[in-house]
Amino acid sequence: MPQILVERLAKSYRVAERAPGLTGALNGLLRRRSREVKALVDLSFSLEAGELLAFIGPNGAGKSTTVKILSGILRPSSGRVEVAGLVPYEDRLRHVARIGVVFGQRSQLWWDLPVLDGFDLLADIYRIAPVRYRRRRDELVALLRLDSLLAQPVRQLSLGQRMRAEFAAALLHEPEILFLDEPTIGLDAPSKLAVRDFVKRLNREQNVTVLLTTHDMHDVEALAERVIVIGQGRLLADSSLDRLRAGVFAERRLWVDFAQQAPALDMPGVQVRARTARSLELAFDPAKIPAASLIAAIAAAHAVDDIHVEEPAIEEVIARFYDLHYSSEA
Repeated sequence: MPQILVERLAKSYRVAERAPGLTGALNGLLRRRSREVKALVDLSFSLEAGELLAFIGPNGAGKSTTVKILSGILRPSSGRVEVAGLVPYEDRLRHVARIGVVFGQRSQLWWDLPVLDGFDLLADIYRIAPVRYRRRRDELVALLRLDSLLAQPVRQLSLGQRMRAEFAAALLHEPEILFLDEPTIGLDAPSKLAVRDFVKRLNREQNVTVLLTTHDMHDVEALAERVIVIGQGRLLADSSLDRLRAGVFAERRLWVDFAQQAPALDMPGVQVRARTARSLELAFDPAKIPAASLIAAIAAAHAVDDIHVEEPAIEEVIARFYDLHYSSEA
C-alpha cells in the first residue's frame, strides 16, 4: 500500500461573477451570479514511503490545492485520498501528528514571540514528551544553525533565517511525511542551497517522504528523482526528470570556447544556437552524432580552450513540454 494514495481527486469552487451591464452593490442585489472553477479534475497518483516527489505546474494548475487536501486543510469535491492509512480531512488530529508542512509564504511560528518560545508552544500543541522534544529541538537547532536566532522574535529574522526556523518548527514532532509548498520562494542563493541540502539529507538519511511544489526549477533538478506535472487541474506527466527531458528534447547542448575567433561552423546535424566572439553554443542529437565524435571533429579542426556537454535547462524542458502538450490539444 502506498504511503500517499490519490484516486480521481476533484475539487471545484463557486466564484461570484458580475452580471453584464450592472455595477457595484446593485449588481450583487439584482443579479447574483456565479461560475464553477475546477481546481482539480480526476487527479490520480501514489507515493511510496521515502520518495521525494516534485509536483510542478503553472500558476492555477492545482498544486497548492492538492497539498492543502493532502494536509487536511481542504476537503475535495470527490475522489479518494489516503495518507499513511488515514483520510486527512476526516481524521485531522491523528493525521497532523504524522506530517510536517512548510508554506513558503505563510508562517506557523508566532510573529512577535522569540523562536524558542514558538518551538515550546508547538511542543505543547503536538504533546511531545519533554525529553523527546529537547533531543529533537537541539538536533534541529544544530542542523539548521539556529543557535543565535532562538532569542529573537520571528519578525526580526531575515527571510532565509525565518525559513530555517520554519523547517525546524515543521519537524519538531518527527513527521513521516513533509509537504513543502514553495519553500525557497524569495530566498537568496546561499539560503536556497542550504534549504536544498537540508531537504536532501532529511529524505536520504531519515527516510522522510517529501512532496515538493515549486516554481523554482533548480529546486526540482537538485532534489527530485520523480516529477509530476499538472496543468488546469489534470495530470499531464508522471516520470523521472531524465525521461521527461528525453521525451521533450532529442537534442543535447555543446558549449565550445575557441582560442581565437569562433568559426562559421557548418556540420551536418549540428545547429548553432548562440554565438559570441570566441564561443559557440551548439545543439545536436546524440542518436545521430555521438558527443565524442562531435567533440573530436571540432578539436581536430580548431584550437579549443574549453568544451563541455550539457542537457537543456530544466526551465526550457518544462516550457517545451507545455507547448507540445497544449498545441496537441488545440
